[in-house]
Amino acid sequence: MSPPRPAEITEREFVALVGDVRPELHRYAARLTGSVIDGEDVVQDTLAKALQALATLESSQSLRAWLFRIAHNSALDFIRSRAVRAAEPLEAAGELEDLNALDALEATMRQEAVRTAVSRFVELPTAQRSVIILKDVLGHSLEEIAAMLETSVNGVKGHLARGRSRLKEINREPRPEPVARASSPMVSRYATLFNSRDWQGLRAMLAADVKLNQATHPLRAGAADVGMFFSIYSRIDSVRLVPAWLEGREVIAVFEGDHTTADYLMRLEWRNDRITFIQDYRYARYVLECAELAFSKHN
Repeated sequence: MSPPRPAEITEREFVALVGDVRPELHRYAARLTGSVIDGEDVVQDTLAKALQALATLESSQSLRAWLFRIAHNSALDFIRSRAVRAAEPLEAAGELEDLNALDALEATMRQEAVRTAVSRFVELPTAQRSVIILKDVLGHSLEEIAAMLETSVNGVKGHLARGRSRLKEINREPRPEPVARASSPMVSRYATLFNSRDWQGLRAMLAADVKLNQATHPLRAGAADVGMFFSIYSRIDSVRLVPAWLEGREVIAVFEGDHTTADYLMRLEWRNDRITFIQDYRYARYVLECAELAFSKHN
């Protein structure tokens, strides 16, 4: 039996199909936006757009390259909307040395990129940032990058040379330590009730229009539906929550069993002392891969 055509793939099949590439999309989007949290938002936006446009994917096209192109455009849209940094034209490479002569340094360059904090990538112009991530973090070839970014191989080489030079300068500068503050009353109460398994108390914190996002699962909406979230956790032993800070935003670190490092995150939004949004990263644990958590100070 022949595989289903793109237009015939269901949402569940699509989620399974992109499962392996999803962490790589996040590594790319997180560094492009300078945030592991925003990077996951870009990944979810990317996959939503890809699912809607799946019928336009031709059988001869690479799904992976197609997804990266959508992720690239989604990240640029995000950057422009937040005015993080103006994009540099992708074809503004100029005449630079041929990087083919530098193949012996590839391993060193990759180490340089991988050890750079996610938040520091925004110090590079967008085009340099994109090329560095695709080449030195994710290991794509110059030809693959040129195809993804719809530019020339020489253009990619130019951005790569300039980006690598700037990245070395960035990594010579002192690396700021993650900053922790006291946790907010809402997050403290949420963690305390969760750790004491007071599920009814947690449900009482939900706004009537609360929403729950769990990456690969359908969005839950409304206090009754989101309340089922706690019923699921009530059947999971040895999960504890610790308030923390990440990228200047308050989050909740989730620990499983006797683990001494966080396994994944949760994030809350609220209005008038009621929770309006829960982001549970249980099914997107790769978000913590390069996260710099700082645990909250005691109030």
